[in-house]
Amino acid sequence: MDDLEQFAAIVGHPDPELDAALALVAAHGRPSVDAAILVARLDEMASRCRAQDASQLCAELFGPDGLHGDVEHYHDPRNSLLDQVLSRRLGIPITLSVVAMEVGRRLDIGLHGIGMPGHFLVRDAGHPDAFYDPFRGGVLLDRVACRAVFERLHGPSAPFDPTFLDPTPPLAIIRRVLANLHHAHVQAGDRPGLIRVLQLQSRLPGAGVVESRGLAQLLAADGRFDEAAEVHDELAETDPDPAQDHRTMALRLRARLN
Repeated sequence: MDDLEQFAAIVGHPDPELDAALALVAAHGRPSVDAAILVARLDEMASRCRAQDASQLCAELFGPDGLHGDVEHYHDPRNSLLDQVLSRRLGIPITLSVVAMEVGRRLDIGLHGIGMPGHFLVRDAGHPDAFYDPFRGGVLLDRVACRAVFERLHGPSAPFDPTFLDPTPPLAIIRRVLANLHHAHVQAGDRPGLIRVLQLQSRLPGAGVVESRGLAQLLAADGRFDEAAEVHDELAETDPDPAQDHRTMALRLRARLN
């Protein structure tokens, strides 16, 4: 089973494993990265951690000697790749939050991911009004402070829905990580990186023909004609648009290999 098949199997589970999924996101198309070693690094972090509750965990992980938010290069694709986050000790709110959640899980310290629009947080599973901001040193926030963060990002007139502070399911977290990585590669003009992300996004539950069409176009533009033809072969069975002649497109792409 290759990494894309492994990823599809994980995200197809009702309760996907965040650490395994994000390790495969980091490893896909990057032979130097081993997903199993990445998961083991989280095990090692947990074995060294002395925290006994959520407050201590966030202080230890995101204190002066810990991981930090990358305020200077927020949209750097490396901030969405687990191996780079752990090696550089830099990340964006969602990836830093996943590190906290996964280290906490290994220590029986429950943390929920909170996908507030524009800024990801974690919440103490045992204290529904205790939130932490891994991007800003693991600072403790209450619900009023969370709303203040939201208003700083979106303006005081932006409507705030209390459900923004509800736990975010693992699959939604994985989707959001990939969406961030997609955006980062677009901004960087990194076609190979964008192809890797689209390959992963096309394996998400509910992914449709739009993602696959985009992947086929990028593969062809990158000169990967055989891979693009394989995507068109798959689309020939799934694309409901009769105007899309995927069989012919696949034949034309394979002709370019000669």
